[in-house]
Amino acid sequence: MKTAVLGMGLMGSEIALRLKRQGREVTCWNRGAERAESARQRGLHLAPTAAEAIAAADLTLLVLSDAQAILNTLFEGGDADALAGRILVQMGTIAPRESRSIAAHVAAQGGEYLEAPVLGSLPEAREGALILMAGGDVDLFERCLPVFRDLSRDPQRIGEVGQGAALKLAMNQLIAGLTATFALSLGLVRHEGIAVEQFMSLLRGSALHAKTFDKKLDKYLSHEYGAANFPLKHLHKDVRLFRRVADEAGLDTGLMAAIEASCLRAEALGLADQDYSAIYEALTVRAS
Repeated sequence: MKTAVLGMGLMGSEIALRLKRQGREVTCWNRGAERAESARQRGLHLAPTAAEAIAAADLTLLVLSDAQAILNTLFEGGDADALAGRILVQMGTIAPRESRSIAAHVAAQGGEYLEAPVLGSLPEAREGALILMAGGDVDLFERCLPVFRDLSRDPQRIGEVGQGAALKLAMNQLIAGLTATFALSLGLVRHEGIAVEQFMSLLRGSALHAKTFDKKLDKYLSHEYGAANFPLKHLHKDVRLFRRVADEAGLDTGLMAAIEASCLRAEALGLADQDYSAIYEALTVRAS
């Protein structure tokens, strides 16, 4: 199955490289010239336009920043039947309602749409170990499975279009919540002069421990947040999106409002492009 990947950001380029290493014929595209050139230097084939990349493939993976970027890429000035007979798979973090709207647009042009957002970062993308959560038609999911299995050890269909998107938002809310609450706990421990390793030893032996705490601990202790696989500004985007979707669902979004405010403070400190764990600086600034 010939495959196109639209969006050569950190995740998009790694997904494309993984598929190429798996022996797939991959055509890529990126709106910005800088990332397109970077992908080309890494050995990826770049099409001049998104339409040409889609036309060269049976299946197109959309690894774009948000729903508006997807709409602009697929439908801004495009031919009415440009997607006819094509499969479009949306892999980013967007709202369920946005995913259903894009699905309707694709269907109106005679294309097929599946959402398949992924959980994981660059190491998981390189190893084909992403957690893939699909939403859409069962038969279409089955047809896409060979490509999905190149990217994920256990790709799963969650349900209909919108449900995969909702589950991805739920997962990313946990990223934000675990990061923020661990930062606060660690901030208090350090403020009181308690040995961090003793705190961590007790935490690791409890039901409260999460692996992400150990992954981010050195960043908190060193206050160094560079080499971001998932920058703070992207976490902020997802927190804002989850808050909107949860509010529409009638859920209490007070906690997310507080985390969003912390993201804003961290960005004001110049940390928007640093690893998302840099939210620690905003949450502990008054204790330091």
